[in-house]
Amino acid sequence: MTIQEIENEIIEEFASLNELGGMEEKILYIIELGKGLLPLDEKFKTEQYLISGCQSRVWISAESKSDKVYFQADSDAIITKGIIALLIRVLSGQSPEDIINAPLQFIDAIGLKEHLSPTRSNGLVSMIKQMKLYALAIKTKNT
Repeated sequence: MTIQEIENEIIEEFASLNELGGMEEKILYIIELGKGLLPLDEKFKTEQYLISGCQSRVWISAESKSDKVYFQADSDAIITKGIIALLIRVLSGQSPEDIINAPLQFIDAIGLKEHLSPTRSNGLVSMIKQMKLYALAIKTKNT
């Protein structure tokens, strides 16, 4: 699936949550996504993989396989873990070029950013920036 197709899928899922109860339902769903995130190998839970600018501690790693970028991540905060799970769902398994150019419109479309505290919102921006930097590094390495 393309990034846009995955984003559209997420937007539809969150639209149905609006009908069920709004933001509270969205937060519960994000928490469930976080619980479903695969555990991050302890070797990546170091300063090198820690995202600065986040209120909670977030670690992200990336690897290249068959010209695609695959992300793994973890956080010590369950909502943040759910947010990174959403980002992984959209960006993991995509080409570096597509990741770098992804506008990630689903974030505004589902109303996520507007319901985050300023520090969590900054953390979201930092996570996206780091994922795009990983993609850029992999693209540069592969050319």
